[in-house]
Amino acid sequence: MLDAVKRYFRSHILEEQQEESAETRLHGLQLATAALLLEVARVDDDERGSLEMEAIAHGIRQKFGLTPQETEELLALAEAESRETVSYYGFTSLINDHFNAEQKERLVELMWEVALADGSSHAEQEALVRKVADLLYIPHRVFIQAKLRAQGGS
Repeated sequence: MLDAVKRYFRSHILEEQQEESAETRLHGLQLATAALLLEVARVDDDERGSLEMEAIAHGIRQKFGLTPQETEELLALAEAESRETVSYYGFTSLINDHFNAEQKERLVELMWEVALADGSSHAEQEALVRKVADLLYIPHRVFIQAKLRAQGGS
């Protein structure tokens, strides 16, 4: 299933990155983050709550400029991948290979927004966000700043 994510990434993002526009880079970041955002919603004690799913869809549509159709397609692909993957490395390696520090920081902030969407984060969600931040080489200071920004927006 990771191959499907890579094919989508190549066909929808990399071909468009010839222009290296900020919008194209953000779409690529969104592609790689959709599965991680779904994982944040999955790891707490309850099933993916509607508030968390709304936060994911809102983040994808509003903050990355995707259409509802693109959002739906991406979430379906990310959902399938999320069920089958045992490692976050495939997702984070795509992000590390193609995105800058600011885009990685934005991903961590979005993960915090999903974790906090239902009013509080669970220990499992915090651990996942920390793990992904480590895989993205995000300094602890930046990790905390992203959490504080997400708390301010909740």
